[in-house]
Amino acid sequence: MRLTGQQTAVASWSTSTFTCCVLFICRRPLLHLVRFPYGGMSHRYGGGGGRRSRRGGGEYRDGSRERLDRGRGGGGSRGPRGRGSDFDQDQGGPRDRPPPHLRGREIGLWYARYGAARSKQADRRSRAVVHMDEAKQEHITKLLNFVQNVQPGPTRDSREAHSSMSDNWQTAASSSGHCYFDGDMPEEEKRKCEEDASKQKKASRTSQRDSSTAADKDEPPENWDEDDQDEVEKEKLIKKDKDLEFLFQEVVRDASLDDDLKRDLQSKKANVNYKEMLNFREKLPSYGKKEELVKLINSNRVLVVSGETGCGKTTQVTQFILDDHINRGRGSTCRVVCTQPRRISAISVAERVAAERAESVGNGNSCGYQIRLQSRLPRRQGSILYCTTGIILQWLRSDPLLSSISHLVLDEIHERNLQSDVLLVIVKELLNLRDDLKVILMSATLNAEKFSNYFDKCPMIHIPGLTFPVEEFLLEDIIEMTRYRPQNQDRRPAWKQRFWQGRQSRSEKEEKELEYKESWPCYARTLQGRYSDSTIEAVEMLDTDEKIDLELILALIRYIVLNEGEGAILVFLPGWDNISSLNDLLMAQQMFRSEKFVIIPLHSLMPTVNQTQVFKRPPPGVTKIVIATNIAETSITIDDVVYVIDGGKIKETNFDTDNNISTMTAEWVSLANAKQRKGRAGRVQPGKCYHLYNGLRASLLEAYQLPEIMRTPLEELCLQIKILKLGSISRFLEKALDPPSEKAVNLAIKNLTYLNALDHTENLTALGFHLARLPVEPHIGKLILFGALLGCLDPVLTIAASLSFKDPFFIPLGKEKMADMRRRTLSRNSKSDHLTIVYAFKGWEDAKRRGARYEREYCWDNFLSANTLQMLHNMKGQFAEHLVNAGFVSSRDPKDPKSNVNSDNEMLIKAVIVAGLYPKVAMIRPSHSKKRPGVKVCTQADGKVCIHPKSVNAEEREFNYTWLIYHLKMRTSSIFLYDCTEVSPFSLLFFGGDITIQRDEDQETIAVDRWIVFRSPARTAHLVKSLKKELDSLLEEKISNPAPVDWNNRQSKDCAVITAIIDLITTQERPAGNSKDDGRTWASAPRGRQVYFNEDDDDDDD
Repeated sequence: MRLTGQQTAVASWSTSTFTCCVLFICRRPLLHLVRFPYGGMSHRYGGGGGRRSRRGGGEYRDGSRERLDRGRGGGGSRGPRGRGSDFDQDQGGPRDRPPPHLRGREIGLWYARYGAARSKQADRRSRAVVHMDEAKQEHITKLLNFVQNVQPGPTRDSREAHSSMSDNWQTAASSSGHCYFDGDMPEEEKRKCEEDASKQKKASRTSQRDSSTAADKDEPPENWDEDDQDEVEKEKLIKKDKDLEFLFQEVVRDASLDDDLKRDLQSKKANVNYKEMLNFREKLPSYGKKEELVKLINSNRVLVVSGETGCGKTTQVTQFILDDHINRGRGSTCRVVCTQPRRISAISVAERVAAERAESVGNGNSCGYQIRLQSRLPRRQGSILYCTTGIILQWLRSDPLLSSISHLVLDEIHERNLQSDVLLVIVKELLNLRDDLKVILMSATLNAEKFSNYFDKCPMIHIPGLTFPVEEFLLEDIIEMTRYRPQNQDRRPAWKQRFWQGRQSRSEKEEKELEYKESWPCYARTLQGRYSDSTIEAVEMLDTDEKIDLELILALIRYIVLNEGEGAILVFLPGWDNISSLNDLLMAQQMFRSEKFVIIPLHSLMPTVNQTQVFKRPPPGVTKIVIATNIAETSITIDDVVYVIDGGKIKETNFDTDNNISTMTAEWVSLANAKQRKGRAGRVQPGKCYHLYNGLRASLLEAYQLPEIMRTPLEELCLQIKILKLGSISRFLEKALDPPSEKAVNLAIKNLTYLNALDHTENLTALGFHLARLPVEPHIGKLILFGALLGCLDPVLTIAASLSFKDPFFIPLGKEKMADMRRRTLSRNSKSDHLTIVYAFKGWEDAKRRGARYEREYCWDNFLSANTLQMLHNMKGQFAEHLVNAGFVSSRDPKDPKSNVNSDNEMLIKAVIVAGLYPKVAMIRPSHSKKRPGVKVCTQADGKVCIHPKSVNAEEREFNYTWLIYHLKMRTSSIFLYDCTEVSPFSLLFFGGDITIQRDEDQETIAVDRWIVFRSPARTAHLVKSLKKELDSLLEEKISNPAPVDWNNRQSKDCAVITAIIDLITTQERPAGNSKDDGRTWASAPRGRQVYFNEDDDDDDD
């Protein structure tokens, strides 16, 4: 086909200007992906003519057939509706149809341009309007003139300017316009600021500080970076921090104390309780290795102790060390500290050891424990302390040598959690500095040699377990004995069959997947003759399904109950959905609803009171069935379990560095997991373990799970490395037993730099120093600091405690809908999961003040855990203590009136949430789907995402604003946002990223980080930008020199600026839809990199 000159020119222009990928049938595009050049379209396609309304066809990205016709301002239409458009009729064709002379690829190009133009116009029209009434404009103008015209006072030392922001209005930040909390500034401004800062430093530094060495780089900035800190101040700090009490003890050998300790130990042998416990201890496998263990510990600096479940290594090794020193007359020099990965383990083990020594735990006796917010400390010398790994890392900040500790026992290191892996690196370095320190590593048997090699092939000793024999059965055995046949099995296409189910499979998993597929035919042949053909067919059929077959578990439980002896049944499943579904299946059977069965789901979402039943033995003739996650592998021991059903899956969290998103998928268990699960069946008598995977799959299981350091975000860890002054982050992590990827490390450093916790030379900023000191991840730490600075401390601490621990809601089986309804009621239509927690917590406090009965009723009626609420209360106290020590608040009481002048301001609390969690922002768009009415949620990086069903916003259809801030984004079956809050334009403008002001065709706009765009008159936009500069300047000063805001001094700069912003956020915001001028930002056009969403996601024609 030949084209006319005009057509050729148009097609050529289209090809060079737009990049398009079009699939179309009969002139109707099915999918188009369009990237527009910056600035949009200015050329017209086709000639003049009339226009007709659209006839037929699907709707476009904005979800409306007529929205392009409506409100096409600024010369949008021709004839009675206006004056022309980019897509008017050409040679008689309708406006929304391609001109009749176009053919082939040109039609696709036309549709692509047309659809994208509609989307862009709809986005532009729907932008929210940021407005400010005249009175407010005049007030802000006067405030800014006053602030910016006052000349700065004479240069002075930062400590003299500790709380005098009202005296020095102009700072480097306000003159440069750079936001202290938003990362990089333009290079020219950066150089200018650096020059100004350099001049100020030269004028203010003393000769001593001029001569400071490069070694000071890791020191915290400003008034924290002095090497000659006064010892008296250090002692005051120690007294304030109770967690350091055990660490800072002067350990000097005391002969008289040695004698006292020896006499005390000898006298215990006459104690009846001690003798009974000693008889039990002597039966443990570890006791038989006592002499060998003591000899190896005394003659080596590092020892690896591997042991099976039930061998007694955790409770006995520490006692062997202490008793040996006491018997040798050196008890006063012995201080044994043993780490535990979990709080519950530290407490329970300490209580057990104290009981074996015929003592109470703590109270100045020989054994105690210390965990976050709770401790029972032993005597100062000649003692054993069990603590969480985090306590040791906290100690290292104050005493990098752990000078007062003689023996450090690292238990359960095979679990490879983040903190224990970091501690291993530090301890290895510490051994080069302390010749007298003894380190004992205690691990499961599977990877003990790996730890030995890491510590220069140190000696190892193995302790056998104390368990009864356990008979194991695989999937083919289970099907054969139960004669189970899967019904209505959805067999997946062969190309979808995967051995490993994680979406982001590692290369080694891909290799095993391929090996599994190749080996299956051969393995199936080995089953022939040993199993029936129907069994082999069922095994193959079940293998095609990635989900656990709960009907098979039901059949297996029935088989055990009818054909085996008495004993509790423990079922391992990966998550809450499986536990809930199996419980429903069991309760639907008449057999299991009788009094002969007790069914106990065990999960963190379940009420604690229900979970205590798991430890109680049922009456004779009653079978206990426990359905649990992997928490029952090591954290708790259920003594009467005889039968274990291993579902074969475990929920594993991974971090996808390419997409900067956490993922949670059900992966196959490791050999270590399977071994632990098997061991649960042989505690009291010979048992049986049923694995729901076949023999081939069992042969390809990993030895153990991927270490946490290789599958989680590293920001919090990076801050800990810097606060401990361990040097370069990447070089330190290279020394780890299994180093994380370079990409993951660089991403963490980049995120911390963006957060302004690290500067561009990878040193802690003032903000970073405070964030590292707080025992939470960086974004939550920033949330806490802003809550203190802006006078809404109590509610913000409630939110921070909940995000860093867990929310207090539980979900009883069978009452899920009622629990959701109660949660929505508690939200008070705030459209905020964070504020829902605040309101629930306040209600609990009110009920608690009225009495224990009211507290119980309140928690029961609202599906709240009183234990979790109490934990949140304790954590709030700890956070407040950190803030007092740092100087941000003046009272340790989170409810101190001076720190809560704005705590009733819901809009401000939401703004503080933005300050802490930004840039975790999502936009809300209308959904025109008949199948899924309501709204759609999109993020800039991922496109369409989902609000997690547990959120109060999950079923919300009407929002006041069109932006959400969220805490966590995780991919499971879909990408879900957890803990989200609706936020307003002013909140994003003042507490989000960099502000830019520009004109977009006929619109004046103001944007946050060039993608969150609002309409705004130029004067308002410039006032907002200037006011934000002042806020950033103020906050930078407050972070560098912490001091409470004086809310009574309305003439001070800090109070005036913050009050003006609070007033704007509170009074000037109008929810979208309150006026015709206020459009909803359903899909604000991103600036810079254009983001468009697939039309097929909309399902508009359903």
